[in-house]
Amino acid sequence: MGNRTFIITGTSKGIGRQLAELCLEKGDSVYGIARGASDLGNIYERYTHVQFDLTDIQGIDDVISGILEQIPLLSVECIGLINNAVMLEPLKPIDQCLADEISVHLNISLAAPMILTSSFIHHTNHITAPRKIINVSSASGSYAAPSMAAYCTSKAGINMFTQCVAMEQVSQSNPVEIVAFDPGMVDTELQAVARGKSTEEFALSGAFRDAYETGQLKTPRDVALALLELL
Repeated sequence: MGNRTFIITGTSKGIGRQLAELCLEKGDSVYGIARGASDLGNIYERYTHVQFDLTDIQGIDDVISGILEQIPLLSVECIGLINNAVMLEPLKPIDQCLADEISVHLNISLAAPMILTSSFIHHTNHITAPRKIINVSSASGSYAAPSMAAYCTSKAGINMFTQCVAMEQVSQSNPVEIVAFDPGMVDTELQAVARGKSTEEFALSGAFRDAYETGQLKTPRDVALALLELL
């Protein structure tokens, strides 16, 4: 398969874990960043876990530069960053959202991917191997919904951010290929949280339950396979 290395956020569960496993099964090296622990390192020798809370946006550059120092950058066949970690809550009308809840959400779902992207590009600008960035997006970035102001706003931001960086990269000698990827509705912990809310708190909880009960949700593995194709 060659010497490909990927940095993936949110690898302790869901889509991130599935994608890490698929890459590792192909013989790629994976550095996973997640707030929680991971047993992937016990199963795959090419997996390195970095336990880090992405709400600490000031520490992100140190994490990325630390990871990249461990990678023989001049001999990699391809290097990629997959910004997959996300937060769904707060799921309630904006006048019920606390400042801390909004701040934490935007740090994890929008500021962190922006800083990760900035740091990744900056610290790899000297290499000639192909570089790829995938930002996991959502249809919520294009369609407004009640009680989802934080989530819809962060996903709309990710989409616009991706377009801006793509325009910056066009004129570079080794441009980074950057895309936003909408996985559709996926049966993850985020969906379970949305389904579990009362209709009073989250008006769309019934719609999320219906999607689950009528089999409309993709599995995290299905989405990870689609991401693998993009890589």
